[in-house]
Amino acid sequence: MSALPDDAKPVVVIHCNDSQLVAAKVAAHALKSRSQSPDRFHVRLLRFEETPHLSRRHGKQFIWWPGGAPATFRRRDLQSFAPLRRMVPALLGFRGRALVLDPDVFAIGDVYELLTRDMHGKAIVCRRQLRTRDGRTLHSSAVMLLDCAKLTHWDWERDIDDIFRCAIPLAWWLALLDEASERIGSLEDEWNDFDTLTANTRLLHNTEILTQPWKTGLPADFHEHAPRWPAPLEPLRRRVSRILSPTSPPSPRPAPLHRRPPRPSLPRAFPAGHPPRCPARPGRPLCCRGRCR
Repeated sequence: MSALPDDAKPVVVIHCNDSQLVAAKVAAHALKSRSQSPDRFHVRLLRFEETPHLSRRHGKQFIWWPGGAPATFRRRDLQSFAPLRRMVPALLGFRGRALVLDPDVFAIGDVYELLTRDMHGKAIVCRRQLRTRDGRTLHSSAVMLLDCAKLTHWDWERDIDDIFRCAIPLAWWLALLDEASERIGSLEDEWNDFDTLTANTRLLHNTEILTQPWKTGLPADFHEHAPRWPAPLEPLRRRVSRILSPTSPPSPRPAPLHRRPPRPSLPRAFPAGHPPRCPARPGRPLCCRGRCR
């Protein structure tokens, strides 16, 4: 992340990786273009590839939830950047106010309203989820307003070390279950609207990975579909595997493709379901209003 000027302006930090860099740049543009006060806050990208303490963990094991089976971390996973969101207070020297965003969150309203809101003494303001874990409410940390001075206990490098020793479950950590609930304020849904665009939406969060519009037609690259090899080497790897192990089972099916987002439903032009037929040309729709008789 590039250096910030020494001023008191709040900062929006979009954390991303190369797979989501296009989305992150669009998100950064939307934040400024949709605001009436674009010069009163900074926007910075925090990139996974420029953070060696995390990016070097490729192939390492971690667990999502307590008691869960180990999973393998892959640098080319679509969401490999997620652990960066809790790095932001340390990057800012535990000073000032920051808004942390996923790269698939696009501004519809003026984000400066959120950056300058009263946090009522809370260290974190984010959306509560409907799900619970062990009786505790989960939080969506993909959009977080942070008072960095109140988060000096966040030791990001230590936590990353513990995550890859399987001492801290990653999903538990991202859901802020290590924070006391009284330190977390509630964010209205419209500031983190999950795949819903209404007149009240302020930040639109494109959570449906398979239908994110900037990925349409590309192979899925998240979680179990994350590439294990650099793309140019994958065909060579498969060929070498067949030569060395002719009796090995066939390669797994290719990852599914990202789909085009569904179009919004529109009212039918003909409520009955079918247009009227032309009396002069049976079987054809009435396109000439009967003038072809």
